Amino acid sequence: MHAFRPLLRKSLFNLFAATLAVGAFIVPRLAHAEALLLIEADSGKVLQADNATIPWYPASVTKIMTAYVTLKAVKDGKITLDTLLTVSPTAASQAPSKMGLRPGTQLTVDNALKMMMVKSANDMAVVLAEGIGGSIDGFAAMMNDNAKRLGMTQTNYVNPNGLPADGHVTSARDLGILARSFLRDLPEYEYYVHIPAIRFGKRVTGNFNKLIGRYPGADGFKTGFICASGYNLVASATRNGRRLIAVVLGASSGTARAVKAAQLLERGFSQDNLSWLRPSLGTVENLVPVDASPPNLREEMCGGHRKRPASDDDDALIATNGATGGSGSLTGGAAPVTFFTAGLQPPLMKASELMASAPAPVEPVVVYTGPTRTGAALVAAVAADADQQNPPKARGKKSRTAKKPGAGSEAKSAAAKPAATKSDAAARSDTKTAAKPAASKHAAAKSDAAAKPAASSDQAAAKPAKPKAATKPKPAPNNS
Repeated sequence: MHAFRPLLRKSLFNLFAATLAVGAFIVPRLAHAEALLLIEADSGKVLQADNATIPWYPASVTKIMTAYVTLKAVKDGKITLDTLLTVSPTAASQAPSKMGLRPGTQLTVDNALKMMMVKSANDMAVVLAEGIGGSIDGFAAMMNDNAKRLGMTQTNYVNPNGLPADGHVTSARDLGILARSFLRDLPEYEYYVHIPAIRFGKRVTGNFNKLIGRYPGADGFKTGFICASGYNLVASATRNGRRLIAVVLGASSGTARAVKAAQLLERGFSQDNLSWLRPSLGTVENLVPVDASPPNLREEMCGGHRKRPASDDDDALIATNGATGGSGSLTGGAAPVTFFTAGLQPPLMKASELMASAPAPVEPVVVYTGPTRTGAALVAAVAADADQQNPPKARGKKSRTAKKPGAGSEAKSAAAKPAATKSDAAARSDTKTAAKPAASKHAAAKSDAAAKPAASSDQAAAKPAKPKAATKPKPAPNNS
């Protein structure tokens, strides 16, 4: 017996070392992996699940629940789509992405929903929350009550827009349950999750969900991004009467999440003839939650290695090290498949090329402030919103600025022209996926120079304008 003790110790030591090695490999992998989920909308059957029950920061996919609670109140007769809501100082103070309406502005539930779901407007989420729940906390309680009722056991809401907050978490599993519930409980209102673009005054904003208008059959849902979460997307598509829901959490860019969602959906639609070969993964409700802390991707998403600050409406923002992270690639390569029948599947479509293409041309949905209007009254309301985005310059300001000593010729030139508003600057950003004004780059640069906050006309006169800096404004941290 004594002779075997050294051998036993050695075996236990080797086993312990192997366990540590495996742990060292798995933990970082979990910390940086994406969460992926693919389910059937009707049955809830799980077709693929990778890290689907690991807690995650939802970012703006939170707004799916905000829309769910709002539209449930409409369906239950507590409010109507025409109910007028007021922008409070709290709503107006929310971080971008937002509409930027002034406190006291009124608009309908219908228009607030459209702005929130397409532009991912954080201020509109708070407008809805305060109008329906009385306060952010009151509405968050309503969100959590609904989450509990729907079986979203890994979800807790603190606010209606997904801006960073302690305890604001979900999982791919719970988001799949929520998307199914939205389609099941509110089929008459699912229009709100696949509006391709909105027009507000002079601004046209395309849906941040790149599958809309690009992927065949795409019909929902919502994007999300904060530094800690990475790029999130809940997407749905229908083909031959069969609807699938894909969830991607923690992708490395806006394009990457769309490519991965397209790959998941395409894989799901291609598996009909092989379903008898695949092991059953059960339904989304039966996925077992993991008790863990959400991975924090802040350094990875917003650290110094990024080319520029990350934001949700970025077309193809990728880390400079070229990593795509998780499964799948930006060159259209297929993600590793968990099914043993992967080798029997037909080749996937080139999702990256599809996402890089221009969306199908559409007429943007008009949104506006004030009560519900039609006909000539609607035209007048849209014109009024456009005027608000470009108010007239105060009389006499030009001459005072021009006479300041020491002002360079570029500063004088900028002062002599009407200053562009912040809304105009936002318009240029918002129209990435829609038609842009026919203006030359040179003209746009001058406009940007003029759009510099007249921090004061004294500063403008004391220092010549720098068009180069003006044409590349630093984007504010975005959550959408």
